[in-house]
Amino acid sequence: MKATQKKHEGLSYEYEVQIPAKDLDQKVDAKLQSYSGQIRIPGFRPGKVPFKMLKQKHGKAVLGEVIEEAVQESMQKLMDDNKIRPALQPKIEIDKEYAEGKDLIYSVAIESLPEFKIMELKGMKLEKPVAEVEDAAIDEALATLAKNRRDSTPVTENRPSKAGDIVMIDYHGRLEGDGKPEHGHERPGMHAHDHALELGSGQFIPGFEDQLIGKKAGDEVEVKLTFPEEYHAEALSGKNAIFDVMIHEIREPSETKVDEDFAKSFGLEDLEALRNAVRDQLQQEYAGQSRMKLKRAILDQLDDGHDFDVPAGMIAMENEQIMRQVKMEQQQTGSTAEMTEEEKEELAEIAVRRVKLGLILADIGRNNNIMVTDAELQQAVIREAQRYPGQERHVFDFYAKNRNALESLRAPMFEEKVIDYIIELADVTEKKVAVEDLSFDEEDEMPKKKEAKKSSGKKKSEKSEEKS
Repeated sequence: MKATQKKHEGLSYEYEVQIPAKDLDQKVDAKLQSYSGQIRIPGFRPGKVPFKMLKQKHGKAVLGEVIEEAVQESMQKLMDDNKIRPALQPKIEIDKEYAEGKDLIYSVAIESLPEFKIMELKGMKLEKPVAEVEDAAIDEALATLAKNRRDSTPVTENRPSKAGDIVMIDYHGRLEGDGKPEHGHERPGMHAHDHALELGSGQFIPGFEDQLIGKKAGDEVEVKLTFPEEYHAEALSGKNAIFDVMIHEIREPSETKVDEDFAKSFGLEDLEALRNAVRDQLQQEYAGQSRMKLKRAILDQLDDGHDFDVPAGMIAMENEQIMRQVKMEQQQTGSTAEMTEEEKEELAEIAVRRVKLGLILADIGRNNNIMVTDAELQQAVIREAQRYPGQERHVFDFYAKNRNALESLRAPMFEEKVIDYIIELADVTEKKVAVEDLSFDEEDEMPKKKEAKKSSGKKKSEKSEEKS
């Protein structure tokens, strides 16, 4: 093998690799010899076929295998010899003029991962915002809880349904183009009887509840909609569907009082016990928001503390993913607005930052043996399945058959483990703040411009960070 460097710019390399014909021929002969006992040709016993005939009949097929193996082996040697860690799959192009008996020549374009030194993590100065749970917040949470547990009474007048009503429905769904399903053969998760649905609650996928507004008890409604592209059941994602819905009854919610009886309906001793339970729940929510703020501060310092080139191919892939996400959100909201050039630039900066931080966190994790175990990953799948009551089996099947989806659960878990590791090393001080200071405002959604370097565009949106 002979490798000649044709180009080197930053992280990008291009080589021309030449593998002598005699080396390929020797590998073909060796592989044919290993197969000789398995190949059957009429008139010859297995293993007794003349080698010349064997090569004549099967040489070209074996040559294809040999070329594939030779390219992979030579590629690995090339990267090992030049200490290149590929950022993405190298792009290989074999000489179109190659013919059997000639040297194999191919060109390869490789983009390497950058080499950089991790900043000092021990003693990193961090400020963690914390907020106390106030009585007003508990009162508000209890009011919301009462609203969600409201009783309802049948509507006696012959009026159409409106947002806020509860409709008692049967529904049977099918994908567009399917015939109406027979009883007992409905698609899992696409049928139910006597289901109580609050119109406008967002309980069902977008478009379902809207099409039941303005209908009356006894109406049969054909609901047409499209499942979201990222729907958990892969067989349904992005598909057009039709639901045959029967409205049995329209009910109006009635007000629920927050009193001792209300507390006991949760299995608690009294109202004070319920308030304490709500306080604990809110404190957990505040703690989660506080961690997000702390994580954001860590990511900002990691971004500021490292300056290196980021692989263009990885940036392009991340930017493409962001654009897909934006388009999907536009579809769900019905928006048709075109993005401005400034917005596109901001998204491009977010892509750079995500890739850069991803490389930094990966390096910290690798250097400190931080990993997500299979048991932890399985627990994540179980938690994901619990988000879809009654459809757990489909969620398990989805992740069992979709390796990429499974890895999408591993990535954020790994990231959180690395963040935990950094927090342990850092010098963290707590600062009391108002609850509003734990949330993210519109300014947080925008990238923060840098004066001196453009290698990493900063944004303030923790929502965007979490999806990296």
